[in-house]
Amino acid sequence: MRLRRLAALAALSLAALTACGSGSGSGVGTLKIMAPASPGGGWDQTSRTAAEALKSAEPSRKVEVYNVPGAGGTIGLAQLAGQKGNGDLLMTMGLVMVGAVEQNKSKVTLAETTPIAKLTEEYEIVVVPAESPYKTLADLVTAWKADPAKIAIAGGSAGGTDHIVAGLMAKAAGIDPKQVNYIAHSGGGEALNALLGNKVAMGVSGIGEFAEHVKSGKLRALGVTSPARVDSVDSPTLKEGGLDVELANWRGFVAPPGLDDAARKNLTDLVTKMHDSQAWKDAVAKNGWIDSFQTGQQFADYLAAEQTKVKTIIAEMGLVS
Repeated sequence: MRLRRLAALAALSLAALTACGSGSGSGVGTLKIMAPASPGGGWDQTSRTAAEALKSAEPSRKVEVYNVPGAGGTIGLAQLAGQKGNGDLLMTMGLVMVGAVEQNKSKVTLAETTPIAKLTEEYEIVVVPAESPYKTLADLVTAWKADPAKIAIAGGSAGGTDHIVAGLMAKAAGIDPKQVNYIAHSGGGEALNALLGNKVAMGVSGIGEFAEHVKSGKLRALGVTSPARVDSVDSPTLKEGGLDVELANWRGFVAPPGLDDAARKNLTDLVTKMHDSQAWKDAVAKNGWIDSFQTGQQFADYLAAEQTKVKTIIAEMGLVS
Protein backbone atom coordinates (compact mmCIF):
# COMPACT_ATOMS: atom_id res chain seq x y z
CA MET A 1 0.00 0.00 0.00
CA ARG A 2 2.81 2.38 0.99
CA LEU A 3 4.63 1.70 -2.29
CA ARG A 4 1.47 2.43 -4.26
CA ARG A 5 1.05 5.74 -2.41
CA LEU A 6 4.67 6.68 -3.12
CA ALA A 7 4.24 5.79 -6.80
CA ALA A 8 1.09 7.91 -6.99
CA LEU A 9 2.85 10.85 -5.35
CA ALA A 10 5.76 10.52 -7.78
CA ALA A 11 3.37 10.49 -10.72
CA LEU A 12 1.62 13.61 -9.43
CA SER A 13 4.94 15.37 -8.94
CA LEU A 14 6.04 14.50 -12.46
CA ALA A 15 2.74 15.75 -13.87
CA ALA A 16 3.11 19.00 -11.96
CA LEU A 17 6.64 19.50 -13.23
CA THR A 18 5.54 18.76 -16.78
CA ALA A 19 2.70 21.24 -16.53
CA CYS A 20 5.05 23.91 -15.20
CA GLY A 21 7.56 23.19 -17.92
CA SER A 22 5.03 23.53 -20.72
CA GLY A 23 3.47 26.71 -19.46
CA SER A 24 3.66 30.09 -21.19
CA GLY A 25 7.05 31.72 -20.84
CA SER A 26 8.54 28.77 -19.00
CA GLY A 27 11.77 28.98 -20.94
CA VAL A 28 11.77 25.25 -21.78
CA GLY A 29 8.86 24.91 -24.21
CA THR A 30 9.05 25.11 -28.00
CA LEU A 31 9.83 28.66 -29.02
CA LYS A 32 8.00 29.83 -32.13
CA ILE A 33 9.28 32.70 -34.27
CA MET A 34 6.84 34.35 -36.66
CA ALA A 35 8.24 35.85 -39.86
CA PRO A 36 5.34 38.13 -40.91
CA ALA A 37 6.19 37.94 -44.62
CA SER A 38 6.67 35.43 -47.42
CA PRO A 39 9.78 33.21 -47.48
CA GLY A 40 12.89 34.73 -49.01
CA GLY A 41 12.75 38.22 -47.53
CA GLY A 42 14.66 39.96 -44.77
CA TRP A 43 12.32 39.02 -41.93
CA ASP A 44 12.31 35.40 -43.03
CA GLN A 45 16.10 35.39 -43.32
CA THR A 46 16.51 36.99 -39.90
CA SER A 47 14.00 34.60 -38.29
CA ARG A 48 15.68 31.47 -39.64
CA THR A 49 19.17 32.75 -38.86
CA ALA A 50 18.06 33.50 -35.29
CA ALA A 51 16.49 30.04 -34.98
CA GLU A 52 19.74 28.34 -35.97
CA ALA A 53 21.75 30.53 -33.59
CA LEU A 54 19.31 29.75 -30.77
CA LYS A 55 19.68 26.03 -31.39
CA SER A 56 23.46 26.43 -31.36
CA ALA A 57 23.40 28.44 -28.13
CA GLU A 58 20.92 26.11 -26.44
CA PRO A 59 20.88 22.67 -28.16
CA SER A 60 17.98 21.36 -26.07
CA ARG A 61 15.75 24.21 -27.22
CA LYS A 62 13.14 23.48 -29.89
CA VAL A 63 12.62 26.43 -32.22
CA GLU A 64 10.08 26.66 -35.04
CA VAL A 65 9.81 29.40 -37.67
CA TYR A 66 6.59 30.04 -39.56
CA ASN A 67 5.45 32.65 -42.08
CA VAL A 68 2.39 34.90 -41.98
CA PRO A 69 2.66 37.10 -45.10
CA GLY A 70 0.62 40.14 -46.02
CA ALA A 71 0.11 43.89 -45.60
CA GLY A 72 3.64 44.76 -44.54
CA GLY A 73 3.51 42.40 -41.61
CA THR A 74 0.33 43.85 -40.12
CA ILE A 75 -1.57 40.59 -40.64
CA GLY A 76 1.05 38.86 -38.52
CA LEU A 77 0.95 41.73 -36.06
CA ALA A 78 -2.79 41.24 -35.56
CA GLN A 79 -2.24 37.52 -34.95
CA LEU A 80 0.50 38.28 -32.43
CA ALA A 81 -1.77 40.66 -30.54
CA GLY A 82 -4.29 37.82 -30.25
CA GLN A 83 -1.73 35.66 -28.41
CA LYS A 84 -1.91 37.69 -25.20
CA GLY A 85 0.32 36.29 -22.46
CA ASN A 86 2.07 33.73 -24.72
CA GLY A 87 5.68 33.74 -23.57
CA ASP A 88 6.85 31.19 -26.14
CA LEU A 89 6.31 33.37 -29.20
CA LEU A 90 8.44 36.02 -30.89
CA MET A 91 7.74 38.03 -34.03
CA THR A 92 10.49 39.44 -36.22
CA MET A 93 9.75 43.03 -37.24
CA GLY A 94 11.45 46.31 -38.00
CA LEU A 95 11.31 49.65 -39.74
CA VAL A 96 9.18 48.18 -42.53
CA MET A 97 6.39 47.33 -40.12
CA VAL A 98 6.48 50.78 -38.52
CA GLY A 99 5.66 52.31 -41.91
CA ALA A 100 3.19 49.59 -42.88
CA VAL A 101 1.09 50.21 -39.77
CA GLU A 102 0.57 53.78 -40.98
CA GLN A 103 0.24 52.91 -44.68
CA ASN A 104 -2.35 50.19 -44.08
CA LYS A 105 -4.15 52.08 -41.30
CA SER A 106 -3.77 48.97 -39.16
CA LYS A 107 -6.17 48.70 -36.25
CA VAL A 108 -3.45 46.89 -34.30
CA THR A 109 -0.28 48.90 -33.64
CA LEU A 110 3.13 48.12 -32.21
CA ALA A 111 1.99 49.67 -28.93
CA GLU A 112 0.06 46.40 -28.47
CA THR A 113 3.23 44.30 -28.35
CA THR A 114 5.98 43.63 -25.82
CA PRO A 115 9.33 44.97 -27.13
CA ILE A 116 12.09 42.39 -26.60
CA ALA A 117 15.18 43.34 -28.58
CA LYS A 118 16.54 45.32 -31.48
CA LEU A 119 18.95 43.04 -33.35
CA THR A 120 20.52 44.53 -36.45
CA GLU A 121 20.68 47.39 -38.87
CA GLU A 122 21.20 46.96 -42.59
CA TYR A 123 21.67 49.40 -45.42
CA GLU A 124 19.58 49.19 -48.57
CA ILE A 125 20.78 48.50 -52.10
CA VAL A 126 19.41 49.71 -55.44
CA VAL A 127 19.75 47.22 -58.29
CA VAL A 128 18.71 46.66 -61.90
CA PRO A 129 18.58 43.43 -63.93
CA ALA A 130 21.87 42.42 -65.57
CA GLU A 131 20.35 43.13 -69.02
CA SER A 132 19.24 46.64 -68.03
CA PRO A 133 20.31 49.55 -70.25
CA TYR A 134 21.03 51.56 -67.09
CA LYS A 135 24.72 51.08 -66.35
CA THR A 136 24.95 53.74 -63.66
CA LEU A 137 22.67 55.55 -61.24
CA ALA A 138 22.96 58.65 -63.43
CA ASP A 139 21.60 56.67 -66.41
CA LEU A 140 18.63 55.52 -64.36
CA VAL A 141 17.88 58.99 -62.97
CA THR A 142 17.94 60.52 -66.46
CA ALA A 143 15.32 58.04 -67.70
CA TRP A 144 13.34 58.34 -64.47
CA LYS A 145 13.08 62.13 -64.71
CA ALA A 146 12.02 61.89 -68.36
CA ASP A 147 9.13 59.52 -67.59
CA PRO A 148 8.61 58.61 -63.91
CA ALA A 149 5.75 56.21 -64.66
CA LYS A 150 7.97 54.15 -66.97
CA ILE A 151 10.39 53.21 -64.20
CA ALA A 152 8.64 50.44 -62.28
CA ILE A 153 10.32 49.76 -58.94
CA ALA A 154 10.11 46.44 -57.08
CA GLY A 155 10.44 46.39 -53.33
CA GLY A 156 8.85 45.23 -50.12
CA SER A 157 5.62 46.35 -48.53
CA ALA A 158 3.99 49.69 -49.25
CA GLY A 159 5.19 52.28 -46.77
CA GLY A 160 8.16 50.13 -45.78
CA THR A 161 11.88 50.85 -45.94
CA ASP A 162 12.24 50.04 -49.64
CA HIS A 163 9.31 52.32 -50.50
CA ILE A 164 10.75 55.09 -48.35
CA VAL A 165 14.14 54.78 -50.10
CA ALA A 166 12.44 55.00 -53.52
CA GLY A 167 10.56 58.11 -52.41
CA LEU A 168 13.66 59.75 -50.96
CA MET A 169 15.58 58.98 -54.16
CA ALA A 170 12.84 60.58 -56.24
CA LYS A 171 12.79 63.64 -54.02
CA ALA A 172 16.58 63.97 -54.24
CA ALA A 173 16.38 63.66 -58.05
CA GLY A 174 13.73 66.38 -58.30
CA ILE A 175 10.89 63.95 -59.03
CA ASP A 176 7.57 64.22 -57.20
CA PRO A 177 7.53 61.21 -54.81
CA LYS A 178 3.82 60.82 -55.55
CA GLN A 179 4.77 59.90 -59.13
CA VAL A 180 6.91 56.94 -58.07
CA ASN A 181 5.71 53.75 -59.78
CA TYR A 182 6.31 51.48 -56.81
CA ILE A 183 5.21 47.83 -56.94
CA ALA A 184 5.01 46.33 -53.47
CA HIS A 185 5.82 42.66 -52.79
CA SER A 186 5.23 40.66 -49.61
CA GLY A 187 8.74 39.19 -49.60
CA GLY A 188 12.22 39.64 -51.06
CA GLY A 189 11.81 36.46 -53.09
CA GLU A 190 8.89 37.93 -55.03
CA ALA A 191 10.74 41.19 -55.71
CA LEU A 192 13.76 39.20 -56.90
CA ASN A 193 11.60 37.19 -59.32
CA ALA A 194 10.22 40.41 -60.77
CA LEU A 195 13.76 41.68 -61.34
CA LEU A 196 15.12 38.46 -62.80
CA GLY A 197 12.07 38.26 -65.07
CA ASN A 198 12.73 41.83 -66.29
CA LYS A 199 9.24 42.84 -65.21
CA VAL A 200 10.52 45.97 -63.43
CA ALA A 201 13.23 48.52 -64.14
CA MET A 202 14.77 48.61 -60.70
CA GLY A 203 14.63 47.02 -57.27
CA VAL A 204 15.27 48.18 -53.72
CA SER A 205 15.96 45.88 -50.77
CA GLY A 206 18.35 45.13 -47.94
CA ILE A 207 21.92 44.46 -49.04
CA GLY A 208 21.81 40.92 -47.66
CA GLU A 209 18.87 39.96 -49.86
CA PHE A 210 20.47 40.94 -53.18
CA ALA A 211 24.23 40.74 -52.52
CA GLU A 212 24.70 37.15 -53.74
CA HIS A 213 22.79 37.89 -56.95
CA VAL A 214 24.97 40.95 -57.55
CA LYS A 215 28.09 38.82 -57.05
CA SER A 216 26.76 36.16 -59.45
CA GLY A 217 26.10 38.78 -62.13
CA LYS A 218 22.32 38.35 -62.24
CA LEU A 219 21.78 41.86 -60.88
CA ARG A 220 23.75 45.10 -61.22
CA ALA A 221 24.17 47.31 -58.15
CA LEU A 222 23.74 51.04 -58.75
CA GLY A 223 24.03 52.29 -55.18
CA VAL A 224 23.77 51.61 -51.46
CA THR A 225 22.16 53.83 -48.81
CA SER A 226 25.20 53.79 -46.50
CA PRO A 227 27.42 56.82 -45.79
CA ALA A 228 30.43 54.90 -47.15
CA ARG A 229 30.94 51.81 -49.30
CA VAL A 230 30.37 48.47 -47.56
CA ASP A 231 32.56 45.37 -47.78
CA SER A 232 29.79 42.86 -48.48
CA VAL A 233 28.90 44.15 -51.95
CA ASP A 234 30.69 45.95 -54.77
CA SER A 235 28.66 49.12 -55.15
CA PRO A 236 29.05 52.89 -54.90
CA THR A 237 26.90 54.84 -52.47
CA LEU A 238 23.84 56.77 -53.62
CA LYS A 239 25.66 59.94 -52.61
CA GLU A 240 28.52 59.05 -54.95
CA GLY A 241 25.92 58.65 -57.70
CA GLY A 242 24.54 62.12 -57.09
CA LEU A 243 21.56 61.42 -54.80
CA ASP A 244 21.82 62.67 -51.23
CA VAL A 245 20.05 59.70 -49.62
CA GLU A 246 21.20 57.76 -46.58
CA LEU A 247 19.04 55.31 -44.59
CA ALA A 248 19.51 52.19 -42.45
CA ASN A 249 16.84 49.55 -42.02
CA TRP A 250 16.64 47.75 -38.68
CA ARG A 251 15.10 44.52 -37.40
CA GLY A 252 14.18 43.18 -34.00
CA PHE A 253 11.87 41.01 -31.95
CA VAL A 254 8.60 41.79 -30.21
CA ALA A 255 6.39 39.40 -28.24
CA PRO A 256 2.65 39.27 -27.57
CA PRO A 257 1.06 41.74 -25.13
CA GLY A 258 0.27 40.89 -21.53
CA LEU A 259 3.48 39.07 -20.61
CA ASP A 260 4.34 38.89 -16.93
CA ASP A 261 7.80 39.95 -15.76
CA ALA A 262 9.10 36.37 -15.66
CA ALA A 263 8.03 35.62 -19.23
CA ARG A 264 9.50 38.87 -20.51
CA LYS A 265 12.79 38.14 -18.73
CA ASN A 266 12.89 34.58 -20.08
CA LEU A 267 12.55 35.81 -23.65
CA THR A 268 15.01 38.66 -23.18
CA ASP A 269 17.60 36.34 -21.61
CA LEU A 270 17.13 33.79 -24.39
CA VAL A 271 17.55 36.37 -27.16
CA THR A 272 20.59 37.83 -25.36
CA LYS A 273 22.13 34.35 -25.24
CA MET A 274 21.45 33.98 -28.96
CA HIS A 275 23.02 37.36 -29.68
CA ASP A 276 26.16 36.40 -27.76
CA SER A 277 26.58 33.10 -29.63
CA GLN A 278 29.33 32.62 -32.19
CA ALA A 279 26.75 31.35 -34.70
CA TRP A 280 24.91 34.68 -34.58
CA LYS A 281 28.12 36.71 -34.80
CA ASP A 282 29.20 34.72 -37.85
CA ALA A 283 25.81 35.23 -39.51
CA VAL A 284 25.89 38.98 -38.86
CA ALA A 285 29.30 39.21 -40.51
CA LYS A 286 28.32 36.98 -43.45
CA ASN A 287 25.16 38.95 -44.22
CA GLY A 288 26.77 42.35 -43.87
CA TRP A 289 24.46 43.29 -41.00
CA ILE A 290 25.35 45.84 -38.34
CA ASP A 291 25.02 44.67 -34.76
CA SER A 292 22.73 47.16 -32.97
CA PHE A 293 21.56 45.08 -30.02
CA GLN A 294 19.20 46.75 -27.53
CA THR A 295 16.80 45.29 -24.98
CA GLY A 296 14.38 46.44 -22.33
CA GLN A 297 13.40 50.06 -21.93
CA GLN A 298 16.13 51.21 -24.30
CA PHE A 299 14.51 49.31 -27.19
CA ALA A 300 11.01 50.34 -26.11
CA ASP A 301 12.05 54.01 -26.22
CA TYR A 302 13.75 53.54 -29.59
CA LEU A 303 10.63 51.88 -31.03
CA ALA A 304 8.40 54.73 -29.86
CA ALA A 305 10.74 57.32 -31.40
CA GLU A 306 10.87 55.42 -34.71
CA GLN A 307 7.09 55.36 -34.95
CA THR A 308 6.97 59.15 -34.61
CA LYS A 309 9.82 59.68 -37.12
CA VAL A 310 8.50 57.31 -39.81
CA LYS A 311 4.97 58.66 -39.58
CA THR A 312 6.35 62.13 -40.34
CA ILE A 313 8.54 60.92 -43.25
CA ILE A 314 5.86 58.99 -45.11
CA ALA A 315 3.34 61.81 -44.65
CA GLU A 316 5.81 64.26 -46.22
CA MET A 317 6.27 61.85 -49.12
CA GLY A 318 2.52 61.58 -49.68
CA LEU A 319 2.46 57.87 -48.87
CA VAL A 320 -0.39 58.37 -46.43
CA SER A 321 -3.27 60.83 -46.44
